[in-house]
Amino acid sequence: MKITILGTGTSQGIPVIACNCIVCRSADHKDKRLRVSVLIETDDRTIVIDSGPDFRYQMLRANVKDLDAILFTHEHKDHVAGLDDIRPFNYLLKKNIEIYATERVQHALKREFSYIFAEAHYPGLPQIDLNTISNEVFSVGDTSIIPLDIMHYKLPILGFRIDDFVYITDAKTVSEETIAKIKGAKILVVNALQKEQHISHFTLDEAINFAQKIGAEETYFTHISHNMGLHEVVEKELPDNIKLAYDGLTLYCE
Repeated sequence: MKITILGTGTSQGIPVIACNCIVCRSADHKDKRLRVSVLIETDDRTIVIDSGPDFRYQMLRANVKDLDAILFTHEHKDHVAGLDDIRPFNYLLKKNIEIYATERVQHALKREFSYIFAEAHYPGLPQIDLNTISNEVFSVGDTSIIPLDIMHYKLPILGFRIDDFVYITDAKTVSEETIAKIKGAKILVVNALQKEQHISHFTLDEAINFAQKIGAEETYFTHISHNMGLHEVVEKELPDNIKLAYDGLTLYCE
């Protein structure tokens, strides 16, 4: 299984006007972070987790030629706003894109993208098939996926385990029951927003503690605010088997 980190950033902490902090002025490509998303290529399916506002550019930048499914972690705009940009895949591949989301997230999608679901279906609109998921194991093609119950402050969201790869974003608390489903994974990608306390996201220390509790062979932090600091500096502060992810990072999980 090939895993490409499409985006490691967040809208959190980014001002409306142009920012002049050291991270935003950095020439290091690892400090250039689009909103969080990940591309997973298995033997028979190409899957994306979350389609945020940067989805179109992420697909172009990663030269993605195929897309079978999008899994949604939750309904916040930085995770769903790019759904409209599946249209080129509909057109080129002549197929609908499978969408996997909880009923609550589907309700939000129908509200935000009402034209997709309207009875009068305008030609050229995104073509999707909705698949309802909860906390039960489901399959995309031959790929079995384990949903992971996560709390984003008071909002229940989902992480996903695919074979020995685990992807979690926007976590603040994780139950022992969910931790039991994660343990044994070889690669863990999990959010670490900033060093300062935050009401709905892991801080750097919280993410490190969580990663050490899981004990994956490799851990990468994502959903990183510019408040975290420079990639090169922060990575030197991390334990040996924990790194900051960056846009374009490619991983392989057998």
